[in-house]
Amino acid sequence: MPGPAPNPSGRAPPLLVLFHGYLSHEKDLIGLAPMLPEEFTLASVRAPYAMGPGYTWFPLMEDLDYSLEKVVESVQQVWAWLEEVKEQHASVTLLGFSMGMAVATSVLRHRPEEIDAVVGLSGFAIQAAGHEFFNDQATKAARTPMFWGRGQADPVITEEKIDFTLDWAGEHTDLTKMLYAGMGHSVSEPEMKHVGEFLRHHVLD
Repeated sequence: MPGPAPNPSGRAPPLLVLFHGYLSHEKDLIGLAPMLPEEFTLASVRAPYAMGPGYTWFPLMEDLDYSLEKVVESVQQVWAWLEEVKEQHASVTLLGFSMGMAVATSVLRHRPEEIDAVVGLSGFAIQAAGHEFFNDQATKAARTPMFWGRGQADPVITEEKIDFTLDWAGEHTDLTKMLYAGMGHSVSEPEMKHVGEFLRHHVLD
């Protein structure tokens, strides 16, 4: 768990929580650290369910065993941990790649008043169908800053997920949306430069 980092100003450091994608692990996104503002304390979280060569947050939506309750169960575990550590930090920002973006946006929708910003990379938001765990009314009122970057021709995230995420994020967040040519289902250096600018403007300033 992250704790307060030494800070000459005496102010608790901001926390940036990283959520990896499907079949990956917590060591994956930590490689982005050199491209993120050094003021943040980083915490990279492992998904709770082992699968194949890595871990998953919940079954794929196309799988027969997928359910919204399994998404909620996973996000509840994340939130229980965040409740323990958030008071040690000046702010809480979430960054998710692919399925990890679904987790980050779901945490936001559960407790929008506790989250300062969200970064989504090549991912999507969950179609929650009015489930009580997802407080979209409070999320819309909060208008939390959100960065959503993706490749123009992402071969993994379906058009249905993209269309829903665009509609949901545009209505419920203060959205910054960026498209990148030739990036596919990945992360690029230009995108991370934009992420850094977003974080400095919306969180650190």
